[in-house]
Amino acid sequence: MDREPVRVVVADDHPAIREGLQVLLTSSPGVEVIGQAGTGVEAIRLADQLQPDIIIMDLHMPELDGIAATREIVQASPHIRILVLTMLEDDDSVFAAIRAGAHGYLLKGAGREELTRAVAAVNDGDLIIGPGIAQRARTFFAPPPPPTLAPAFPQLTDREREVLDLLARGYGNATIARQLSIAPKTARNHVSNIFAKLHVADRAQAIVRAREAGLGEQPK
Repeated sequence: MDREPVRVVVADDHPAIREGLQVLLTSSPGVEVIGQAGTGVEAIRLADQLQPDIIIMDLHMPELDGIAATREIVQASPHIRILVLTMLEDDDSVFAAIRAGAHGYLLKGAGREELTRAVAAVNDGDLIIGPGIAQRARTFFAPPPPPTLAPAFPQLTDREREVLDLLARGYGNATIARQLSIAPKTARNHVSNIFAKLHVADRAQAIVRAREAGLGEQPK
Protein backbone atom coordinates (compact mmCIF):
# COMPACT_ATOMS: atom_id res chain seq x y z
CA MET A 1 0.00 0.00 0.00
CA ASP A 2 1.39 3.39 -1.02
CA ARG A 3 2.01 5.92 1.71
CA GLU A 4 0.17 9.20 1.55
CA PRO A 5 2.40 12.08 0.42
CA VAL A 6 4.01 14.29 3.03
CA ARG A 7 2.07 17.55 2.93
CA VAL A 8 4.39 20.56 3.22
CA VAL A 9 3.96 24.30 3.64
CA VAL A 10 6.95 26.49 2.75
CA ALA A 11 7.37 29.66 4.87
CA ASP A 12 9.97 32.17 3.69
CA ASP A 13 9.83 35.92 3.05
CA HIS A 14 11.63 35.63 -0.32
CA PRO A 15 9.29 34.54 -3.15
CA ALA A 16 12.16 33.15 -5.23
CA ILE A 17 13.25 30.89 -2.39
CA ARG A 18 9.68 29.68 -1.82
CA GLU A 19 9.30 28.88 -5.51
CA GLY A 20 12.66 27.15 -5.63
CA LEU A 21 11.81 25.00 -2.63
CA GLN A 22 8.44 24.12 -4.12
CA VAL A 23 10.05 22.97 -7.37
CA LEU A 24 12.71 21.01 -5.50
CA LEU A 25 10.27 19.31 -3.13
CA THR A 26 7.57 18.49 -5.66
CA SER A 27 10.19 16.76 -7.79
CA SER A 28 10.74 14.36 -4.91
CA PRO A 29 8.39 11.37 -4.75
CA GLY A 30 6.11 11.33 -1.75
CA VAL A 31 6.15 15.09 -1.09
CA GLU A 32 3.35 17.55 -1.86
CA VAL A 33 3.70 21.31 -1.32
CA ILE A 34 0.23 22.55 -0.37
CA GLY A 35 0.94 26.18 0.48
CA GLN A 36 3.40 29.04 0.76
CA ALA A 37 3.69 31.71 3.46
CA GLY A 38 5.66 34.94 3.25
CA THR A 39 5.34 35.99 6.90
CA GLY A 40 5.24 34.37 10.30
CA VAL A 41 1.59 35.37 10.73
CA GLU A 42 0.69 33.82 7.39
CA ALA A 43 2.52 30.62 8.35
CA ILE A 44 0.36 30.36 11.47
CA ARG A 45 -2.81 30.97 9.41
CA LEU A 46 -1.90 28.29 6.84
CA ALA A 47 -0.98 25.86 9.58
CA ASP A 48 -4.44 26.26 11.07
CA GLN A 49 -6.28 26.11 7.74
CA LEU A 50 -4.31 23.39 5.94
CA GLN A 51 -2.99 21.29 8.82
CA PRO A 52 0.16 20.21 6.92
CA ASP A 53 2.50 17.48 8.08
CA ILE A 54 5.56 19.73 7.92
CA ILE A 55 6.26 23.44 7.66
CA ILE A 56 9.65 24.43 6.30
CA MET A 57 10.25 27.60 8.28
CA ASP A 58 12.66 30.47 7.76
CA LEU A 59 13.56 32.31 10.96
CA HIS A 60 13.95 35.86 9.65
CA MET A 61 10.49 36.91 8.49
CA PRO A 62 8.31 40.04 8.77
CA GLU A 63 5.37 40.48 11.15
CA LEU A 64 6.45 37.53 13.30
CA ASP A 65 9.78 35.75 13.30
CA GLY A 66 10.08 32.04 12.64
CA ILE A 67 10.82 31.11 16.24
CA ALA A 68 7.67 32.80 17.56
CA ALA A 69 5.63 31.34 14.69
CA THR A 70 7.03 27.88 15.43
CA ARG A 71 6.07 28.19 19.08
CA GLU A 72 2.49 29.18 18.28
CA ILE A 73 2.03 26.51 15.62
CA VAL A 74 3.36 23.69 17.79
CA GLN A 75 1.23 24.77 20.73
CA ALA A 76 -1.93 24.91 18.62
CA SER A 77 -1.21 21.81 16.47
CA PRO A 78 1.41 19.56 18.10
CA HIS A 79 1.26 17.07 15.22
CA ILE A 80 2.68 19.66 12.77
CA ARG A 81 6.44 19.32 12.57
CA ILE A 82 8.64 22.32 11.90
CA LEU A 83 11.81 22.02 9.83
CA VAL A 84 13.81 25.23 10.10
CA LEU A 85 15.68 26.27 6.94
CA THR A 86 17.64 29.46 7.52
CA MET A 87 20.86 31.38 7.03
CA LEU A 88 21.21 31.84 10.80
CA GLU A 89 23.70 29.46 12.35
CA ASP A 90 24.47 31.10 15.68
CA ASP A 91 23.94 29.01 18.81
CA ASP A 92 21.20 31.27 20.17
CA SER A 93 19.06 30.81 17.06
CA VAL A 94 19.61 27.05 16.91
CA PHE A 95 18.69 26.36 20.51
CA ALA A 96 15.84 28.89 20.56
CA ALA A 97 14.27 27.11 17.57
CA ILE A 98 14.62 23.69 19.18
CA ARG A 99 13.17 24.99 22.45
CA ALA A 100 10.27 26.49 20.50
CA GLY A 101 9.45 23.01 19.19
CA ALA A 102 11.27 22.68 15.86
CA HIS A 103 12.02 19.11 14.81
CA GLY A 104 14.87 20.04 12.48
CA TYR A 105 17.38 22.77 11.70
CA LEU A 106 19.13 23.05 8.35
CA LEU A 107 21.12 25.86 6.80
CA LYS A 108 20.08 27.31 3.46
CA GLY A 109 22.30 25.87 0.82
CA ALA A 110 21.51 22.31 1.86
CA GLY A 111 21.38 20.09 -1.21
CA ARG A 112 18.27 18.41 -2.60
CA GLU A 113 19.13 15.04 -1.09
CA GLU A 114 19.87 16.49 2.33
CA LEU A 115 16.62 18.45 2.34
CA THR A 116 14.43 15.58 1.16
CA ARG A 117 16.05 13.20 3.68
CA ALA A 118 15.38 15.78 6.41
CA VAL A 119 11.72 16.09 5.37
CA ALA A 120 11.29 12.31 5.49
CA ALA A 121 13.07 11.99 8.83
CA VAL A 122 11.18 14.86 10.46
CA ASN A 123 7.92 13.37 9.16
CA ASP A 124 8.88 10.15 10.94
CA GLY A 125 9.41 12.05 14.19
CA ASP A 126 13.20 12.29 14.18
CA LEU A 127 15.13 15.36 15.27
CA ILE A 128 17.33 16.49 12.38
CA ILE A 129 20.22 18.94 12.65
CA GLY A 130 22.54 19.77 9.76
CA PRO A 131 26.15 18.53 9.97
CA GLY A 132 27.72 21.89 10.83
CA ILE A 133 25.06 22.62 13.44
CA ALA A 134 25.37 19.11 14.89
CA GLN A 135 29.08 19.55 15.53
CA ARG A 136 28.45 22.80 17.38
CA ALA A 137 25.64 21.17 19.36
CA ARG A 138 28.00 18.38 20.43
CA THR A 139 30.52 20.99 21.51
CA PHE A 140 27.84 22.97 23.34
CA PHE A 141 26.59 19.97 25.29
CA ALA A 142 29.98 18.33 25.87
CA PRO A 143 31.01 18.13 29.53
CA PRO A 144 33.40 20.89 30.55
CA PRO A 145 37.07 19.94 30.76
CA PRO A 146 38.29 19.09 34.25
CA PRO A 147 39.58 22.12 36.10
CA THR A 148 43.30 22.64 35.88
CA LEU A 149 44.78 22.39 39.32
CA ALA A 150 47.03 25.26 40.29
CA PRO A 151 50.58 24.11 41.05
CA ALA A 152 51.58 23.89 44.69
CA PHE A 153 53.30 27.04 45.91
CA PRO A 154 52.67 29.25 42.85
CA GLN A 155 54.98 31.86 44.37
CA LEU A 156 57.93 29.58 43.61
CA THR A 157 59.65 29.30 40.26
CA ASP A 158 59.68 25.95 38.46
CA ARG A 159 63.29 25.42 39.54
CA GLU A 160 62.48 26.27 43.14
CA ARG A 161 59.66 23.72 43.14
CA GLU A 162 62.12 21.11 41.87
CA VAL A 163 64.51 22.01 44.68
CA LEU A 164 61.69 21.90 47.25
CA ASP A 165 60.62 18.48 46.01
CA LEU A 166 64.13 17.13 46.47
CA LEU A 167 64.36 18.89 49.81
CA ALA A 168 61.18 17.11 50.91
CA ARG A 169 62.79 13.79 49.99
CA GLY A 170 65.43 14.48 52.60
CA TYR A 171 68.26 15.39 50.25
CA GLY A 172 70.98 17.80 51.35
CA ASN A 173 72.12 20.77 49.28
CA ALA A 174 75.04 18.89 47.73
CA THR A 175 72.80 16.05 46.58
CA ILE A 176 70.24 18.51 45.23
CA ALA A 177 72.98 20.24 43.27
CA ARG A 178 74.08 16.93 41.73
CA GLN A 179 70.51 15.87 40.94
CA LEU A 180 69.81 19.13 39.11
CA SER A 181 73.28 19.58 37.63
CA ILE A 182 73.71 22.98 39.26
CA ALA A 183 76.44 24.47 41.44
CA PRO A 184 76.19 23.84 45.21
CA LYS A 185 76.05 27.59 45.82
CA THR A 186 73.11 27.85 43.39
CA ALA A 187 71.34 25.07 45.29
CA ARG A 188 71.91 26.92 48.59
CA ASN A 189 70.54 30.13 47.08
CA HIS A 190 67.42 28.32 45.86
CA VAL A 191 66.89 26.86 49.32
CA SER A 192 67.22 30.31 50.91
CA ASN A 193 64.74 31.77 48.44
CA ILE A 194 62.30 28.96 49.21
CA PHE A 195 62.53 29.63 52.96
CA ALA A 196 61.81 33.32 52.39
CA LYS A 197 58.89 32.77 49.99
CA LEU A 198 57.26 30.12 52.18
CA HIS A 199 57.90 32.14 55.36
CA VAL A 200 59.54 29.21 57.11
CA ALA A 201 62.47 29.41 59.49
CA ASP A 202 64.35 26.27 58.62
CA ARG A 203 64.66 23.10 56.57
CA ALA A 204 62.34 21.09 58.80
CA GLN A 205 59.46 23.54 58.39
CA ALA A 206 59.99 23.64 54.63
CA ILE A 207 59.86 19.85 54.44
CA VAL A 208 56.61 19.75 56.43
CA ARG A 209 54.99 22.31 54.13
CA ALA A 210 56.21 20.50 51.02
CA ARG A 211 54.98 17.08 52.15
CA GLU A 212 51.59 18.48 53.10
CA ALA A 213 51.31 19.68 49.48
CA GLY A 214 52.20 16.22 48.14
CA LEU A 215 55.82 16.89 47.29
CA GLY A 216 58.70 14.68 48.24
CA GLU A 217 57.24 11.34 47.20
CA GLN A 218 59.91 8.86 46.25
CA PRO A 219 59.61 7.57 42.68
CA LYS A 220 58.34 3.99 42.48
